[in-house]
Amino acid sequence: MKLIIFGATGSVGKQVVNQALKKGHQVTAFVRDAARVSVEHENLRIATGNAMDAASVESAIQGHDAVLVSIGAGRKGTVRSEATRHIIAAMKKLGIRRLICQSTLGVGDSRGNLNMVWKYIMFGLFLRQAYADHILQEAHVIKSGLDWTIVRPGAFVSGELTGDYRHGFSGSDKTTKLKISRNDVADFMLKQLFDKRYLHKSPGLSY
Repeated sequence: MKLIIFGATGSVGKQVVNQALKKGHQVTAFVRDAARVSVEHENLRIATGNAMDAASVESAIQGHDAVLVSIGAGRKGTVRSEATRHIIAAMKKLGIRRLICQSTLGVGDSRGNLNMVWKYIMFGLFLRQAYADHILQEAHVIKSGLDWTIVRPGAFVSGELTGDYRHGFSGSDKTTKLKISRNDVADFMLKQLFDKRYLHKSPGLSY
């Protein structure tokens, strides 16, 4: 498939790019700084731009089969949601349907999965803006009318691709470890390209 990946130089986005190339996809990495892309591949194209700029997003998206979003902004708010809003608008204008968007475990009906530390200290205090940004990001995706899947991973950890993780558990499940490797997040996101099980759904992802 022809894929474009937003957040391609982020900790998860890098893994999405690498794994997509290994699977034989044609990949466009949308980045602000091309120098930050360390991989070279005959099926990799670099699109330089700012995801907060609607025109550059629309220009880059044209001609792709699917869009994967793994935009990070640290503790900052508005970047994820605003960029995703531009991506959705471009997809609708150009007739591109498939959107796979990485959010975070704890948003929406997955809030019940969190323990007290994550619910009230991490998302309640330290990451409050980022959490609110993910809530708004998901709202844009859900009302987009596109063929979307929102992926809600637990906290990112380092680790190899295992393919051995839990997904789609109920929002009241308290038995997960609330963590997942970046490699396994990328693996799950790419699997959604060919799996309709979570179409218009927001599966949690954790060990």
